Amino acid sequence: MEPIAERPPTEIRVSPDRRLLKLSWTEGGQAELTAELLRVRSPSAEVQGHSHDQRRTVGGKRDVAISDIRPVGHYAIRIVFDDGHDSGLFTWRFLAQLSREREASWSAYLQELSEKGLSRDPG
Repeated sequence: MEPIAERPPTEIRVSPDRRLLKLSWTEGGQAELTAELLRVRSPSAEVQGHSHDQRRTVGGKRDVAISDIRPVGHYAIRIVFDDGHDSGLFTWRFLAQLSREREASWSAYLQELSEKGLSRDPG
C-alpha cells in the first residue's frame, strides 16, 4: 500500500552510517531513501530554484550523510546534511512522492549528471 502523503510517517530512522533514511507509515508503506538522493533532490530553493528552468543539478554528493533531522510543525522535517545544506523542508507529501518515484528520480539524476559532465564523486 502506498503511503498517504498528508500523514506523517510513524517512524523516521537514520541508519547507523547516516547515509540512509528509513520511513514507515501506518498504512504499511515503507521506504528507504539515500542521503545522496535526498540531498540532490532537496526541495530547497538552492536546488530547485524558483521554477523548473532554475533547477540545479548538484554533483559530488556520493559521500554525503545526514547530520540531523528536525521536525517542522506537523507537516515536514528539515534534514541537515554533513555538507552544511539544511534549507529544504521535506514535507510528508514530498517524501511520499520521492519514495514512490525513487528509482525514476535516481535514473533521471544520473542522466543529468552525465549530460552536464558532472560526477557523483566530490571534487
